[in-house]
Amino acid sequence: MTEVPRPPLGSPLVEVQDLALSFEVSAPLPVRLINRQPRAYVRAVDGVSFTIPRGDTFALVGESGCGKSTVARLLVGLYRPSRGSIHFAGQDLIAAGKSRRSMAPIRRRLQMIFQDPYASLNARWRVERIVAEPLRAQGFCQSRSLTHVPVKDSEVLAAKVGALLEQVGLSAADGHKFPHEFSGGQRQRISIARALAGNPEFLVCDEPTSALDVSVQAQILNLMRDLQRQLHLTYLFISHDLAVVYHIADWLGVMYLGRLAEVGPARQIFAEPQHPYTRLLLDAIPDLEMSGRPRRPVAGEVPSPIAPPSGCSFHPRCPLAQERCKREAPAALRQANGVTVACHAVEEGRADGDFELHKQNAN
Repeated sequence: MTEVPRPPLGSPLVEVQDLALSFEVSAPLPVRLINRQPRAYVRAVDGVSFTIPRGDTFALVGESGCGKSTVARLLVGLYRPSRGSIHFAGQDLIAAGKSRRSMAPIRRRLQMIFQDPYASLNARWRVERIVAEPLRAQGFCQSRSLTHVPVKDSEVLAAKVGALLEQVGLSAADGHKFPHEFSGGQRQRISIARALAGNPEFLVCDEPTSALDVSVQAQILNLMRDLQRQLHLTYLFISHDLAVVYHIADWLGVMYLGRLAEVGPARQIFAEPQHPYTRLLLDAIPDLEMSGRPRRPVAGEVPSPIAPPSGCSFHPRCPLAQERCKREAPAALRQANGVTVACHAVEEGRADGDFELHKQNAN
């Protein structure tokens, strides 16, 4: 396999523009004809745009059902978007006319780490075969098993698998075991080793720590940070846990009902959140320092994406909602601090005072 030269860190690696995807959830045709119902669609992703620099971590956060995982699957090619563009290293991943074979050299440069480490591993395969599968698929060898390749190739492949396992904190001898013989954290290490087997540049991490204990989460996060520095990896990190995101993200996008409410440098958003939804999410983080600061977690339920609210989709739950918010969808406006926010209250300059007053009244 020929290694593709990597441009310098900090240059754009992933550029997403106006990405959208709708799923049809219509009733069967006879039912629709009898009841005179139109076709129904779920707008899972609705006009998402962001850029991920090389070597950085971009985190997408939000409540369950906001479209985070759908964005992840769009980026790795599991779904085809309804509209929008995805550019990876300057190349269009969804350009019309490109065949699956012509896109293979590009797609092998990005890999995915899934939420459930056990469900994402083949329970009938030994770990050595699981980790070696990407190598075989990319032409390292043509055999389905380490035991059916020439001795020389088999030794080289086994050495490569052993090195990958050691790189993620396991031993080469663990390659002879099955997934059920490992703990949850160890299984996720195996998933990371498998993702690294093809020497990728970009890893899409779909809640990789949410199924793990808190202590194990810290170990996996530290491992991912170390690997990022060593291999100059770029991450898209999907999570609903802002406390986890705080420790790993360079850039942050806050999603609500398929749209980005706020996006920008992570430290800036954590220090000075502007969108009411972002502020309410931060208020839901446990206050371990017991500062006594007034807190108000997000109230209500996420509306149905089949029939989203008019205007700003967050207005039924927003403490700052006014009549304009119910009629007009807010435009995403870039602020002086580099953060892009889609909120009428922020645009009109009334977010800070109104939000603090509302919190005082609520308490």
